[in-house]
Amino acid sequence: MSKSSIEWTEMTWNPTTGCDKLSAGCKFCYAETMTKRLKGMGQEKYSQGFKFRIHPATLLVPFTWKKPQLVFVNSMSDLFHKDVPLEYVKSVFKVMNDTPQHTYQVLTKRGDILEKYAPYLNFTSNIWIGVSVEDDRVLDRIDHLRNVNAHIRFLSLEPLLGPLPNLNLDNIHWVIVGGESGFNARPMEKIWVEDIRLQCESANVPFFFKQWGGKNKKASGRLLNDKTYDSMPV
Repeated sequence: MSKSSIEWTEMTWNPTTGCDKLSAGCKFCYAETMTKRLKGMGQEKYSQGFKFRIHPATLLVPFTWKKPQLVFVNSMSDLFHKDVPLEYVKSVFKVMNDTPQHTYQVLTKRGDILEKYAPYLNFTSNIWIGVSVEDDRVLDRIDHLRNVNAHIRFLSLEPLLGPLPNLNLDNIHWVIVGGESGFNARPMEKIWVEDIRLQCESANVPFFFKQWGGKNKKASGRLLNDKTYDSMPV
């Protein structure tokens, strides 16, 4: 568990670490880069680099938080990675079910596995489920998400690598948009962002603009039309 600088959450909790590249959005994975740094610092959790691992000892951590928290689950991995046993996913969900004072944000690129496992999971109202969509080649992830009986379903369109002019936002409750950050960041066009914002406005879906990204994301900021867009689902 650690405090997070991610604009749409408060802290992170990683019951698993490591992952495998799946699509274009993974090319310059921030978690992989951060893992190299953490391994160099001698943190045992990352001693095997970005190799996928589960960490059962972390399951007790949410019970130690004294105040309600907004928690990004698996910022350094994917809970629906193909190597995560269903029983372990159920254990993670049981922790979230048993700590209703916290709100958990679970984000995956593996919408197909999410949909497959969903009937065996208890989606209490404090669990938000989202999929990452970086371009129009992976729009099927949204359809998988729509078939999951979660109270809050959200999209993370980050890193946004192309226009998404025909988003189906039916039964989607929140949209996050962000550009890629880091030395090799691929550019994001303002027209792509503005079009998504207008689609959200038309569908009455809360819109959160996270960042422009680039080599220096702090310098690029997160203003769109001289405004900060940070709507959250109710």
